Amino acid sequence: MIEMEKLVSLAKRRGFIFPGSDIYGGLANSWDYGPLGSELKKNIKDAWWKRFVTSRDDMVGIDAALIMNPKVWEASGHLAHFTDPLTECTGCHSRFRADQIDLNAACPTCGRKGTFTELAQFNMMLKTFLGAKEDAAAVVYFRPETAQAMFADFKQVQETSRKRVPFGIAQVGKAFRNEITPGNFIFRTREFEQMEVEYFVKESEWEKHFESWLSEMKAWLDFCGVDPKHLNFHEIEDGERAHYSKRTVDIEYQYPFGLKELYGLAYRGDYDLKCHQEKSGVDLRYTDPETNEKYLPHVIEPSLGVDRTLLVVMLEAYHEEQARTAEEGETDLRVVMRFPKALAPFKIAMLPLSKKDELSVPARALAAKLRQRWTTDYDETQSIGKRYRRQDEIGTPYCVTYDFDTLNDQSVTVRDRDTMQQERVKIEALEAYLAAKLGF
Repeated sequence: MIEMEKLVSLAKRRGFIFPGSDIYGGLANSWDYGPLGSELKKNIKDAWWKRFVTSRDDMVGIDAALIMNPKVWEASGHLAHFTDPLTECTGCHSRFRADQIDLNAACPTCGRKGTFTELAQFNMMLKTFLGAKEDAAAVVYFRPETAQAMFADFKQVQETSRKRVPFGIAQVGKAFRNEITPGNFIFRTREFEQMEVEYFVKESEWEKHFESWLSEMKAWLDFCGVDPKHLNFHEIEDGERAHYSKRTVDIEYQYPFGLKELYGLAYRGDYDLKCHQEKSGVDLRYTDPETNEKYLPHVIEPSLGVDRTLLVVMLEAYHEEQARTAEEGETDLRVVMRFPKALAPFKIAMLPLSKKDELSVPARALAAKLRQRWTTDYDETQSIGKRYRRQDEIGTPYCVTYDFDTLNDQSVTVRDRDTMQQERVKIEALEAYLAAKLGF
């Protein structure tokens, strides 16, 4: 597998991801998505939304506020229990999650032994103040997860959408956690984005829906181009699960820095709706329209991180191979990002063989036409071989070369990213050709 240093370097050099606030020295573990990264991220979210929301008749979506009434977090238990064990080295004052280091070993930062403080529980919610006065009455929190809004809004969503159980509520959005030790590029950050579903079911049917969602998540990973050999499905044992859960599966991925969590699938029972019903005093029970039975639905929760998905997609896409250059006939290293075509930031690159107006003007016009259907780059600088390499490195599936022969035969050369095979295609047939190749 690729070393993280290579991926981080490529991500910065090609405009996928780079350090936030970089001109001011950055901010610890803050990352900005550049032109290509933001497009890749959008494609992931759009594909997820289409697959899990708009393509199904048992799903609806919401877009809830980042800041909610603090009573939501009191009811959910986040104010009391959303904590990590914290220890600090008295020698260098570095702070660590106590469950991720050996407290009997030397400090990873300064190398001293016996300097760790006693454990303290550190609440990971990011606190701020709402309004003009910074007092206890004005304290609010940035949401640490997207799930609770879907529980708090359950009654209104169900009544307005008129969905019958089983059905799900989906949301894509930001969440914030004041992590003690963020790191490993975008794997663990304090500001991140989630794609989550709360799927409401009858208690007696939770097991079949759990298996169904597990299959859906596996199919999604296949769509994202993830090799099954890099995945591990970790069944969380009794005693390690949340007290309200009868089953939880962590989907783990073999990152360059170790086997770590990618996604999670949990059976949450009726815990969340029950807590919000008790604390709010609002009846959140669902009424079966056929039997008139009233009950609190149980919940299956597939939780997927956008940033971790993007990281894994990039890790899986990265390939190095020896290739012969078209210009010099010499073997060199070709770096190619083999993104699934639906996720690639640019689907097509238009490459006129010359900057002269006789080629660049019609090439730009053709690129503008293709851009109405697909994201299309236009590149006329440096040799055609170097331009191919650039497009390979950002994962563009197809390059279209507009050359001097095009002026006579009204055909262009289409190059395939993965095979490097080239085919001559009539301009009038180009859109149909690309649609068939891209699959959309």
